[in-house]
Amino acid sequence: MNNMPASENIQESSVTRRSSLRKLSGVNPPPQSERMERRILQVCDASGSLVEYWGFKSIMGRVWTLLALRGAPMHQTRVADTLGVSRSLVSGTITDLMQYGLVRAVGEGRNAPYEAVVDVWPAVTDVLRTREWILLEKARLALEAALEEVQSGPPSAYSEPRIRFLLTMVKAVQGLLNVVLSVRRPGAAAGLRGWVSTMKTLIESLRTIR
Repeated sequence: MNNMPASENIQESSVTRRSSLRKLSGVNPPPQSERMERRILQVCDASGSLVEYWGFKSIMGRVWTLLALRGAPMHQTRVADTLGVSRSLVSGTITDLMQYGLVRAVGEGRNAPYEAVVDVWPAVTDVLRTREWILLEKARLALEAALEEVQSGPPSAYSEPRIRFLLTMVKAVQGLLNVVLSVRRPGAAAGLRGWVSTMKTLIESLRTIR
């Protein structure tokens, strides 16, 4: 059992952390460098939490962010040491990131360092197009089928105006997604104005929904 007072435990942890930082850099960093390193690791953790929320592995966000914020490429061993994870985890993560076009090797060979591809827009739009759009399309088709059924079938307890409203709302979200996906294309501003007009009509129609 560890009988060391809590304050000494904290001090020991701090000393261990400083020692780890010195090993990574090969020199004795000044306190400001240590603080900067901690800030960067906090950013990496926050990015990891963000991408995990969207269904990706947290380590993918942490590795990409670390590489993106560095001024020079990093070897996998250095990435693993900095983030405090295994080399095998970093290796698999870099493979995943390369498949998304978010990381690239600098040079040739197995020990080549890696750098982040900072322009993430192509990867983001690809994910939106293959995941979010498909989910919205499934909802749209289901609502259209329900609307057709309520229009052609016998009287129902389900409200046709509400089904129609939800269908319009899903289409509006699809319209917004289209604007996002085409933001780099000519005419994107006109698409956004059209979507805003659609949303105004949708909001006004809320008053008639019973």
